Amino acid sequence: MQSPADRQDRHEYPAHWEADVVLRDGGTARIRPITIDDADRLVSFYEQVSDESKYYRFFAPYPRLSAKDVHRFTHHDFVDRVGLAATIGGEFIATVRYDRINANGMPASSPADEAEVAFLVQDAHQGRGVASALLEHIAAVARERGIRRFAAEVLPANTKMIKVFTDAGYTQKRSFEDGVVRLEFDLEPTDRSVAVQRAREQRAEARSVRRLLAPGSVAVVGVGRAPGGVGRSVLGNIRDAGHPGRLYAVNKAFPEDLEEVDGVPARRSVRDIDGPVDLAVVAVPADQVPTVVAECGEHGVQGLVVLSAGYAESGPEGRERQRALVRLARAYGMRIIGPNAFGVINTAPAVRLNASLAPEMPRPGRIGMFAQSGAIGIALLSRLHRRGGGVTGVTGVSTFVSAGNRADVSGNDVLQYWYDDPDTDVALMYLESIGNPRKFTRLARRTAAAKPLVVVQGTGTAPLGHAVRATRLPHDTVSALLRQAGVIRVDTITELVDAGLLLARQPLPAGPRVAILGNSESLGVLTYDRCLAEGMRPARPVDLTTAATAADFRRALGQALADDTHDAVVVTVIPAIGEGAPGDAELAEALRAAAATVPGKPVLVVHVELGGLAEALSAAASTAPQAADRQAETPDPADRPPAALPATPPDGTHLIPAYPAAERAVRALAEAVRYGQWRREAADPGRVPEYDDIDEKGAARLIDTLLRRGQGLTIGQEETCELLAAYGIQVRRALPAPSPDEAAEAARTLGYPVALKATAPHLRHRADLGGVRLDLADEEQLRRAYAELTELFGKPEELRPVVQGMAPRGVDTVVRAVIDPAAGAVLSFGLAGAASQLLGDMAHRLVPVTDREATSLVRSIRTAPLLFGWRGSTPVDTPALEELLLRLSRLVDDHPEVVAVTLEPVVVAPHGASVLGATVRLAPPPARDDLGPRTMPAY
Repeated sequence: MQSPADRQDRHEYPAHWEADVVLRDGGTARIRPITIDDADRLVSFYEQVSDESKYYRFFAPYPRLSAKDVHRFTHHDFVDRVGLAATIGGEFIATVRYDRINANGMPASSPADEAEVAFLVQDAHQGRGVASALLEHIAAVARERGIRRFAAEVLPANTKMIKVFTDAGYTQKRSFEDGVVRLEFDLEPTDRSVAVQRAREQRAEARSVRRLLAPGSVAVVGVGRAPGGVGRSVLGNIRDAGHPGRLYAVNKAFPEDLEEVDGVPARRSVRDIDGPVDLAVVAVPADQVPTVVAECGEHGVQGLVVLSAGYAESGPEGRERQRALVRLARAYGMRIIGPNAFGVINTAPAVRLNASLAPEMPRPGRIGMFAQSGAIGIALLSRLHRRGGGVTGVTGVSTFVSAGNRADVSGNDVLQYWYDDPDTDVALMYLESIGNPRKFTRLARRTAAAKPLVVVQGTGTAPLGHAVRATRLPHDTVSALLRQAGVIRVDTITELVDAGLLLARQPLPAGPRVAILGNSESLGVLTYDRCLAEGMRPARPVDLTTAATAADFRRALGQALADDTHDAVVVTVIPAIGEGAPGDAELAEALRAAAATVPGKPVLVVHVELGGLAEALSAAASTAPQAADRQAETPDPADRPPAALPATPPDGTHLIPAYPAAERAVRALAEAVRYGQWRREAADPGRVPEYDDIDEKGAARLIDTLLRRGQGLTIGQEETCELLAAYGIQVRRALPAPSPDEAAEAARTLGYPVALKATAPHLRHRADLGGVRLDLADEEQLRRAYAELTELFGKPEELRPVVQGMAPRGVDTVVRAVIDPAAGAVLSFGLAGAASQLLGDMAHRLVPVTDREATSLVRSIRTAPLLFGWRGSTPVDTPALEELLLRLSRLVDDHPEVVAVTLEPVVVAPHGASVLGATVRLAPPPARDDLGPRTMPAY
């Protein structure tokens, strides 16, 4: 009889287990199943492992693997025996395997649900987090194969491996026997294991971006022999920025005796460079890029910025070329910004890297910027520049990334970097597409809790160069979910810069109460009206008159800031003419001095055609270019970026932003108010309540039974009512009425009064068409209504009439839940009828919903006043509605097989809420990559 180890593979090669991962130090590796073709790789790998590591693995001296060992470790059935390898450059750097065992520790098959697991990591790669990544992936494989628990035996001296297991966050049991530590742990993800995994993900991805943004040495590949061209330009930009590390110019066409280009050492290949190269900037034609990448990988380059075009943006052939590029780079453990990228900038004094096509290095600042498009990147940088190329202190840049086609490094990776970057206080992002909305929302929520994140989101049509997951959610829904995560969503680059300027240099307002003062009554009124339109609570403007002096402005601003009824102050200024009118510098100093007295409240300036004041504001910060550097021409005021004046002495630490239009200033302030409110609420997000009457196991059994009928189905009315009832959601019973007699019988069963409804698709939820008759008090009224319906709309089989008991009168609402493959589970709420269908007045929250989120969901639609006694109407029972939302959220969160639910209408009465109609769709659950092991996007 053959043992399990002697059997041939029982399953096809599981290609979906292959994954690229980012390691602790920011490098990458590929994880894949081990096959019979890996014998030579395994032997070579084992020869490079130290005797100590071999001893820790086999509990005895084990200098080499026998032929039997090699056979055992390369022949797997991918069910009961699985081996995974981490590879770089195609060679093994670590392995892990599990063997299914029974209660006696002997080889077994399903239904045994325990397995023994063991690791081996090359000494040169220990400490890089390889074993932790392998544990995540082998655990996911085991769960897929029905294994629920791992056991591992480790020598007490092998503290590194014990730490890998104990730090993973799984529920575990530890024992010591016969000189061996035995660890047993469940594989079901726990809150702690997910938290550990995400913390490791953040550190690894942040370090991978840091390697690209803070290299010690840089090579520019594709530097032309003649001046001009992309490569030569980037080389000059890096040199002129003052990068302190070693810099090389590379071109295979250089003469062999050429030593320098523009004072930079010249080489024909990266392989000819003596010493390490951390970053390679690639600017060669697309067909030459693979050779360059291979040379970089062989030389040990850590990362690439690929400026070359001709990839996915050019069509199907280019897309395949892009996939091959990413696969090749990852095989060598390198990450890529690009292709078709504009480049990267890091203004930190110790780095000073301008590896981009931007001809000038921005001044250092606290704003991080990310753009996928090179053209948008240029526009962003230009909006932050003063005339003549200098950058104002208010809009200084910490780091800038233009990711191009973002085939590898994306906005998610840069968010991970900015999250704990001490040099970045505000993050600005222009996103033409969101490749992984579920992950972006998670990262955005965490980042926004620490620092403002301002986003311009594309309209939903992704550029050709971007690989984007399909989403069924409307663009407005995705925007609403981003706002829920704390993202400051704006519509234009101008608004992006305006908001970033305010958030970078002013405190968050404590509320929406705004004081307005200035020397123009009309400009003050305009500002007042814009504040009302943005939902803020402005005080009546204080008109200082056009005769106001600098001292008048200082006194008025000081009084407004000292008033506890004001959370922010907007100062409006127009040019003053005549004797005693304040000069620009004098006014700037007066406002600065007043603002310094109460530094905890934001101050904004609205100025009209005051070019001189704008100059004074920036000059006062000691960070703007000198007058001799400025161009003589004056830009269009509509395109002029906001200026700034110092709110503290001129060390540039705090600056007051000034805007050329009231609507721009007020819009930026309103976004800051909303963000401040989100920050306060995020500190206490609420909880997901437990309900004693929920029958989770019963619902699971019903779902399993129903799914056996097919892969995806809309379940029947009885099953729908049964499933919802398991979560305490009662649907009012509706009985079919194919004839007048059967309608009368149904009414007697339910009890009068009743409603008669046509449920045909073209009449469902269309009371306006007359397909519903309400408050039928007796059989006579019921038969009369039945006759009217059939006379108006056709035969009963066309109408599909039903009889339903009357619910208490109230407000008709609609509740939906859907699992989107890209964004995850989303709960939506609105009023039924025209409000939601015509006006799109729906609010959305990600599942699971907390009690605080349910409360805000009900109140966030524009028509919410109808629920709270609008115009003297009776307020309805919103707590009952909120409980319904929470129960439905639990159902969808507990059972991902429930992919769509619609409750319509839900009548919310003064006491209670009644569900009158419900549909549920089941399907095999979509993959939850946010709960699975860490992986990079597949190519």
